[in-house]
Amino acid sequence: MTLPDVPLWLIELLAPVLALTLVLGAHSVLHRLMQRLFRPDGGAPVLGRVIRAGRRPVRFTLATATLLAIVPEYELSGRVAETLGRGLGLAFIAGLGWTVAAKLQAVFDAYLEQASSGESSVDRRRRRTKLTVFRRLTTVGVLALTAGFLLMTIPVVRTVGVSLFASAGVAGIVVGLAARPTIANLIAGLQIAVTQPIRIGDEVIVENEFGTIEEITATYIVVRIWDERRMVVPLATVLEKPFQNWTRESTRMLGTVMLYLDYDVPVAELRDALRDVVGRSPLWDGDVCTLQVTDLKERSMEVRALVSARTSGAAFELRCFIREEMVRLIAERWPDAFPRLRVEEPARVPQQGGHAAQPA
Repeated sequence: MTLPDVPLWLIELLAPVLALTLVLGAHSVLHRLMQRLFRPDGGAPVLGRVIRAGRRPVRFTLATATLLAIVPEYELSGRVAETLGRGLGLAFIAGLGWTVAAKLQAVFDAYLEQASSGESSVDRRRRRTKLTVFRRLTTVGVLALTAGFLLMTIPVVRTVGVSLFASAGVAGIVVGLAARPTIANLIAGLQIAVTQPIRIGDEVIVENEFGTIEEITATYIVVRIWDERRMVVPLATVLEKPFQNWTRESTRMLGTVMLYLDYDVPVAELRDALRDVVGRSPLWDGDVCTLQVTDLKERSMEVRALVSARTSGAAFELRCFIREEMVRLIAERWPDAFPRLRVEEPARVPQQGGHAAQPA
C-alpha cells in the first residue's frame, strides 16, 4: 500500500502549524509538571509563583521564536522574507520583554505575600514599601529596554539614533533639561525605597492635609485624605518639603485636650475625674493619662489633659470622648468652674449728714 502523494503546498502550509503544535504542547506538558513539583504550599513558594506567572507571554515568545526558525526554510522573495522576518523579530523582542517583566513581577509579588505573622506593623509596611517601589522601577526599566531594542531594529530609527549620538553634546543638554522632572522623581523614588521616610500605610500630614499613604509609584505618591479625597504628590516634592509622619516608628499617639476653667476649680479632683473618664473608654491604651495647668490667662486658667492611644484614629476619638465627658462632669459637679467675667461694683461714699451722694 502506497501513501498518496501530498502536495508540496499543503506540506508547506501544515509545517508551521505542526511545529507550533509540538512546541506549545511540549510547553504545556512541562508547565504542568513544574506546577506539580513546585506547589504553593511546598518548600519553594517564590519559584512556584514564578513558574505559574507569565504563561501567556512565554507561549507567545515560543511561538514567535518557532516561526522565526521556520521562515528561512521557505523560498520567499527578498522583500517578503525581510518584512516577515522583521515583523517576527519585533514580536519576539516584545514577547521576551513581556515575559521578563511578568517573571520579575511574580518574584516581587511572592515576597510581598510572605508577611511573617511575627513582624510588627512597622516592619511589614517597611518591607512592602521597598518591594513595591523596586517592583515598579524594575518593570519600567524592563519596558524601557524592550522599547529601546524594538526601536533599534528599525533601520530608520537606528540611523536617527546614530546621528543623535554623533551630536550628543547639544542633544544631551536638551534631553536632560526636558527630562529633569522625570529623572528627579525616579531618583527620589530610589531614595524613598532605600531610606523610607514614608511607607505605604503611614499616616502623614502633607501640604497641610492629613491622610494615609495609599500608593507609591515610580514618580508620585497617592495620599488618601481623611474625607476620602485623593492627593497626588510628586516624589521630588515629598523629599524637598517638610512633612509630618505620624507612624514613622510606631502607630501609638498622644492626644491633648485643652480645658479653660475658672481659678476656683479643684485641680486635684478634676485630675481624678479625668482618670475615671479615660478608664471607661476602650480607646485608651492604659499608658499615659495626666492633667496639668499649663497656662494662666487673665480670666481663666488653661488645663491640659494628655492621654495615649494605639493609633491616631483612636486618639482622635478618645479626645472627643474626653471633651464631652469632662464638660458634662464639670457642669454637674462644679457648675461655677467655667470661665466667668467678674465685675466688682465700687462702694458708695456716704455724704455728710448720713445721706448718700446723689448722682449729678
